[in-house]
Amino acid sequence: METIKFEVEGDYVELNLLLKLSGLCDSGGAGKAIVASGDVSVDGVQELRKTYKVRRGQLVTLGDMRIEVI
Repeated sequence: METIKFEVEGDYVELNLLLKLSGLCDSGGAGKAIVASGDVSVDGVQELRKTYKVRRGQLVTLGDMRIEVI
């Protein structure tokens, strides 16, 4: 499983934008579709809210990719 470390600027980053900024999709709209499909989990729990606020210390998983938010 590959891990991407993403440094958040500010308090949080929205889940759909995190997928875009991490390079896992091409746009925020594509990120929303991926989240809506049910393939994304945050800290091991499926997350369906497209604009969920991901904060430092959380781990986002999509398939065999992991994003560690620092």
